[in-house]
Amino acid sequence: MTQVSHDSTRLSRELSQLDSIFSKPTDFTFAQYSFGMSKVAKAPRTKIRGTFSWALWDWAQQPYPTLMQTFIFPVYLASAVATMDQKPDVQLGLATTIAGLVLALTAPVIGRRSDEAGRRKFWLMLNTYVLVIITALSFFIEPKPEFFIFGLILYGLGSFVQETAFINYYAMLSSVSTPKTVGRISGYAWGLGYAGGIFLLLIALVGFVLPDVAWFGIPQEDALPVRSVFLFAAVWIAVFSIPLMLRVPETLKKPSFQRQSIFTSYKITIREILSLRKQAPETFKFLISSAVYRDGLAGVFTFGAVLGTLAFGFDQTSIIFFGIAGNIVAGIGAAVGGRLDDILGSRTVIIASLVGLIIAGTGVFVFADQGQITYWIGGLILCLFVGPAQASSRTFVSRFTPDGREGEVFGMYQLTGRALSFLSGLMWSASISLSFVFGVTSNNTVWGIWGLMLILLVGLILLLRINPNPKINFTK
Repeated sequence: MTQVSHDSTRLSRELSQLDSIFSKPTDFTFAQYSFGMSKVAKAPRTKIRGTFSWALWDWAQQPYPTLMQTFIFPVYLASAVATMDQKPDVQLGLATTIAGLVLALTAPVIGRRSDEAGRRKFWLMLNTYVLVIITALSFFIEPKPEFFIFGLILYGLGSFVQETAFINYYAMLSSVSTPKTVGRISGYAWGLGYAGGIFLLLIALVGFVLPDVAWFGIPQEDALPVRSVFLFAAVWIAVFSIPLMLRVPETLKKPSFQRQSIFTSYKITIREILSLRKQAPETFKFLISSAVYRDGLAGVFTFGAVLGTLAFGFDQTSIIFFGIAGNIVAGIGAAVGGRLDDILGSRTVIIASLVGLIIAGTGVFVFADQGQITYWIGGLILCLFVGPAQASSRTFVSRFTPDGREGEVFGMYQLTGRALSFLSGLMWSASISLSFVFGVTSNNTVWGIWGLMLILLVGLILLLRINPNPKINFTK
């Protein structure tokens, strides 16, 4: 946490910097609302509220990745709804793959249109409330095999809608920050998201999953306590997204905007991709390198629970407790990483985070025979470095994207990430399979770590080739 020195010279410098931050109409600061950093009471409240409201959306949407994509809904589908003959693990992967392919095809066009037509907030809020509807509909998935396909449709559709929302959300970052505060604001938004995940897991665990009688007297029949978590998640998203709708200004339409067909949009998108390589070549290269290591980061979360269960003997409740601890640590890492981002630069923070991840992952494998303490220590260190790597990645894109192309470039950011989303699953499975070839006969699951570490290492090598302070040609 940032502490203001009592030294008068330093205090003067701090106040001077804050004054410069608030000197422009579109510049906001999040510092006064985050993690006890409020030191100046006279800053323009409307500007602060706009930035805080933008960051709060990370908190608002957190039920989807935490409850609906990771810890509860997919587990409910696989264990309570589907039968083993329906191969729920394979089907869930297929639903995710289809959603990723659709996103890969549409993300750049969606982003480019948001740049040209404006209305980023409108499309973000539309996606948000569609996500609310999808989350609420999940309540109607009863624990019967005939509901499994409906559940898969909601699971895949929700993944697509959420990722589409992120395109416009990320593109708004530059409008609620300054070059000096963009890393801090991005990091605190991630921190708010992780904090939201902690509260959600605690509420789900204490209020619905563990007790014999769930909150509000909900009976145990037909898995109603677990299904009620989905209604709770929908209400959470709807309520906490309201501040962004009210406080963050809308993006205006470009004067040159003209309505275009989907085909024309794709043609122009291809041309824009080629022009980005000329206009901001380092940003273009970063999109490629980040696609690799971001899939490794996703794999750490995706397979972390599997690793804890199969390799270290954690039960469902223990995994949820670990998820709570992991979110706390990741939130702290994101907040600290955001501050370091503004001081050291995005690339430096990402490099340090990837090195830390590789060392921690290697440690989990090497000391796996020490039991659950290895998973707790190594896993939490992994969580510590995941947050800064994620937050600084979007900060790098925001810093070094040409003005007016934010939505388009963040669409490519989503596209490149999704285009390689098969890597972590492939390398995880291949590494475990190789352990059998090497004659390993026990705890083969832990070998999957090597596949994820290899992805992170390749992403790190590609990142080292990128200029940390690239020059941008502002003419296409």
